[in-house]
Amino acid sequence: MVLGATGTIGQATVQALLARGHEVVCLVRPRVARAGVAGGLAPDQLAQRLAGAELRYGDVTQPASLQHDGFRGEHFDVLLSCLASRTGVPRDAWAIDHQAHVDALAAARAAGVRQMVLLSAICVQKPLLAFQLAKLAFERTLIDSGLVYSIVRPTAFFKSLSGQIERVRAGKPFLVFGDGRLTACKPISDADLGNYLARCVDEAALQSHILPIGGPGPAITPLEQGAELFRLLGRPPRYKHVPLALLDTVVAGLSLAGRVLPSLAAKAELARIGRYYASESMLVWNSITGRYDEQATPSTGQDTLFEHYARVLAGQAWVERGEHAVF
Repeated sequence: MVLGATGTIGQATVQALLARGHEVVCLVRPRVARAGVAGGLAPDQLAQRLAGAELRYGDVTQPASLQHDGFRGEHFDVLLSCLASRTGVPRDAWAIDHQAHVDALAAARAAGVRQMVLLSAICVQKPLLAFQLAKLAFERTLIDSGLVYSIVRPTAFFKSLSGQIERVRAGKPFLVFGDGRLTACKPISDADLGNYLARCVDEAALQSHILPIGGPGPAITPLEQGAELFRLLGRPPRYKHVPLALLDTVVAGLSLAGRVLPSLAAKAELARIGRYYASESMLVWNSITGRYDEQATPSTGQDTLFEHYARVLAGQAWVERGEHAVF
């Protein structure tokens, strides 16, 4: 049983599971709703992308739907979840990243499931945000459940680092925070991450572990990301440096206003999320040294971010960003 199959990582994971010979059932939103990134897929498009898997329609936030529309009283061996809240604001995070997973775990155990593979996030190492706390709470529930588990914490995704491609192509400067070297990451493609998640189902070495994972090659800073985009376009690098203090001012203002207008409280949380990613590396955190550790961040796969940039610029690939359009 796969949850979160409609996102780009979910689609890649389903395809990897099918390639390994598994029978895959995906619980997705009802036919009347558009699925995929930001609701961009019609039902026939979704069925095509998940060809070979059985699609069942239901609501992951309703325990009765998980049981009756998803598992249907049948036996399953594994639950794999790529499900995540769309915004990361507290209400959304605790409803999806935590409670929906708690309910899915209960329904899965009733269906005979003895193994779960969970797509989490590497940023939960330093939890300051609601969605990080919600993810950690369910991680603890899964570990304590007695099931065989694999908790996969990937670094940055290609789609999260592709938002400035069109900006640079249009002749605008590449936006960086501070000096552009404040953060670094080992980006991983949807296909490589999907393959890794599918391997967790079969490979004992990847089970009963929390698994931080990045893509191939060295860690990359935002300054290096911009430099490569300009190189691919044959243009001299141009950067616009934004001080973190500006984000701090935005967060403080929205937080204060949110005490009066609840709608602004959600915007304040989004600003805090942006501030976090602007200042924290997506690498393994070494609590002893108090630093992010590139060498301790495992690499996997074969796709590189810069190859992805080249394919997008050549019209050979596209980016479905949805809620990843933070900046």
